[in-house]
Amino acid sequence: MGDSTTTDNTGSGRTVASGRGVEWWSEAWALFMKAAGMWLVLSIIMIIIFMVLGFIPILGGLAVAVLFPVFMASWLLAARKVEGGGTLEPGDLFTPLQGDRVMPLLILGAILLAFGVAVFIVAGLLGAGAIFGVAAGGADRSVGTALTALGAGFIALLAMLAISVVASMALWFAPALVMFRGTAPVDALKISFAACLRNIVPFLLWGLLYIVAAIVASIPFGLGWIVLAPLVMISLYVSYRDVFGA
Repeated sequence: MGDSTTTDNTGSGRTVASGRGVEWWSEAWALFMKAAGMWLVLSIIMIIIFMVLGFIPILGGLAVAVLFPVFMASWLLAARKVEGGGTLEPGDLFTPLQGDRVMPLLILGAILLAFGVAVFIVAGLLGAGAIFGVAAGGADRSVGTALTALGAGFIALLAMLAISVVASMALWFAPALVMFRGTAPVDALKISFAACLRNIVPFLLWGLLYIVAAIVASIPFGLGWIVLAPLVMISLYVSYRDVFGA
């Protein structure tokens, strides 16, 4: 695993140097600092929108899942705008809603929702609830039964993690491919997954730094997420530009 970069001749993304996973953060920070105040405003607006939707039983959660790729696309467009010297505005958070790419982005959101449903179905089939049963007192009945339940529960958790990782890889570049290239939603998911798999080392490095940043951001009552949220979205744009070139 060297630091060479493989040119993309197929339109499906290139392989970048392993150290780029770290540089995506530093380049995202540079873009963030170009309009730090307005990035924070956009972050607060988005968090408020998601919080309000979260208070709506069932439908709110569905709306968040379906709309999430649309907001991802808005951050991508905003990052490209700032990179090109443009002035960031609050309305930039809703730009994708005004174009012809909104329906494909909503389809991405619906697929994301389906992934989420699949996670819970798999968890239920494999017995994730067994862990909660043990925690609720099931272990008092039989040690053997408790161990069996815990085993089934951990298998379910591993399956949930695997599905979540696959979903994240499929979604990572998909909104950008739809927004910037007009790629069909399903094709965008396939290309995104393949590109992430091809660049697994940079993404692992990015992910390790994300875990550290998320822990730090969560310490002061979660206030650090006001900064981390836009940084994550901007790093998504940086990684897209790096892997796909445009």
